[in-house]
Amino acid sequence: MSKEDIVKRIEELREEIRHHEYCYYVLDSPEISDAEFDLLMRELEELEKEYPELITADSPTQRVGGEPLSAFEKVEHSTPVLSLSNSFSEGELRDFARRVYKLAGTGALDFVLEHKVDGLSAILKYEGGIFTSGATRGNGIVGEDITENIRTIRSVPLKLPESINLEIRGEIYISKKDFIRLNEERLDNEEEPFANPRNAAAGSVRQLDPRIAASRPLSMFAYDLVYVEGRNIRTHVEALEFLKEMGFKVNWYQKCTGIEEVIELCNEWAVKRDDLPFEIDGMVVKVNDFALREQLGATAKSPRWAIAYKFPAQQKTTVVKDIIISVGRTGALTPTAVLEPVQIAGSTISRATLHNEEEIKRKDIRIGDHVLLQKAGDVIPEVVKVIKEKRTGNEKPFIMPAECHVCGAEVVREKGEAVARCTNITGCPAQRREGILHFISRDAMNIDGVGPALIDQLLEKGLIEDYADLYALSFEDLLPLERMGEKSAENAVRAISESKERPLHNLVFALGIRHVGAGTARILASRYHSIEDLAAASTEELEAIEEIGPVIADSIVNFFSSEHNRQVIEKLSRHGVKMRAEKTAGEEDKSGFLAGKKFVFTGTLEKFTRSEAKEKVLSLGGQVSSSVSRNTDYLVAGESTGSKLDKARELGITILDEKGFMELLGEQE
Repeated sequence: MSKEDIVKRIEELREEIRHHEYCYYVLDSPEISDAEFDLLMRELEELEKEYPELITADSPTQRVGGEPLSAFEKVEHSTPVLSLSNSFSEGELRDFARRVYKLAGTGALDFVLEHKVDGLSAILKYEGGIFTSGATRGNGIVGEDITENIRTIRSVPLKLPESINLEIRGEIYISKKDFIRLNEERLDNEEEPFANPRNAAAGSVRQLDPRIAASRPLSMFAYDLVYVEGRNIRTHVEALEFLKEMGFKVNWYQKCTGIEEVIELCNEWAVKRDDLPFEIDGMVVKVNDFALREQLGATAKSPRWAIAYKFPAQQKTTVVKDIIISVGRTGALTPTAVLEPVQIAGSTISRATLHNEEEIKRKDIRIGDHVLLQKAGDVIPEVVKVIKEKRTGNEKPFIMPAECHVCGAEVVREKGEAVARCTNITGCPAQRREGILHFISRDAMNIDGVGPALIDQLLEKGLIEDYADLYALSFEDLLPLERMGEKSAENAVRAISESKERPLHNLVFALGIRHVGAGTARILASRYHSIEDLAAASTEELEAIEEIGPVIADSIVNFFSSEHNRQVIEKLSRHGVKMRAEKTAGEEDKSGFLAGKKFVFTGTLEKFTRSEAKEKVLSLGGQVSSSVSRNTDYLVAGESTGSKLDKARELGITILDEKGFMELLGEQE
């Protein structure tokens, strides 16, 4: 064939492959078999391999994923990507409509209702009809460049039918069927399964290696037209129809006249949500008319013309097969219901904590009971109630054991406490194990590469008795252990050694003193600059600290009065663990920068975990609370905020997005 014929054949193959990708991944209606599609793709790959100068960015062969990235570049969005306010009831939807009617000056207008797909938002740009870039939402102002990973998603067109410039928003997700298959593959490969489809989608999109993203069954619904050149599109319905014309996959939507029709459909979908091939956690209500949207505007965080309606917690019935006991690091005995496995909100639930004996009595939960189960906040499984009508008489009441099933020691429930505890504080293997796991955790000594499986082996083989013994481990000790190669052993030894330099407040928290959380540990480390000073503190002295009450003070004094604990701390010191705070003069000057300021966090932050952000505030002398009140100075609002944001607005609290929070701290993005 001549070069002209080659060019022509390559273009024919690309168009044919694009057509079949559209039929398969967008319309879900394939016209040819997988084998026939593979033949077309193979022919194109061979021609492009022979003539690499003819490869273009929009070729279907470019979906396979390029070289791994070292990091994601930051991308500033052309327009802010605002998060939606949430509603949880029919009344709140009607309140939203009343606000819209009042601002619009009319009592009748059209809304558009859509599924709130549980995935990851993305912003895509096309120039001259060619896909050029894609980014995550990030903090709404700046996101991460995930262009190469989006390029791997088959339902995303790389070339549009028109040479047009546009920007869209979409939701990247994994279907229920593909999620099950993906987890089966991970289990076959002895990898941890994903918790739910949303985590799987988000984790796949944020892989630095595009080839990993290409191997995952990602799909995307386009749901918003941000900008289009040369088109006069006046409504959201027109925009969605236009996106369909351009080859995008668009999900179900319905134009509704008035809020009552919206409410009726929301209630219908709350019942039908399980019938969908993908997870949704609610519905999205939008004003249809674009001109009216401009008139309505937005608050600092959310558009006034749209709202999310979140479904009530999904509930299923199942059977309590057994109630088992686990022993925590402080000796607390926690009952857990072993359940007939049931699917709720995208994950299989087979266990649910029952908290304590009083909770079991209050709900009258018995072994063999049929119970109503839900995910609190769509995350934590909880037993809502017992379905007593289904009792047969064979159900067995639960009795808290009088002895610890691990060590045989007496179990005591102290006056005024709901929790029963094993009294063998230093000798119970379960408490010892949990104490070591607490010691190595992220907010404590953060020993990477040392996890529960390795700790179990170390205890079983007698290589350690307590957390101080970790620092005596050598490469030679670890190498013979199961699933421990040379690299893993080297990494574990290095991580253990590096943890010796952790700040004092992390060590105080890591010791596992009862009632001393990460925040209290920081307060103690700022007052007592060494473990020695803290150990010498009296109950009266500790109680004089504003944030330390008598219970915490007694717990600290009791901890350091234990001979066993003093010996473990002495071992830590001998192994070189830093026992004293060491701050530079500059750090001392800044330590009280936020003194007296109270912060509350809501939503998901891009650059910090919640605990990291909290630690930033505490390190600068500030305080962190879990609830908004008139005493709150700042609410830091990330993505997917809840009712805290509304309350902060009502009270006139200063609201910071993540960028504002970083500016307050004096940090660069």
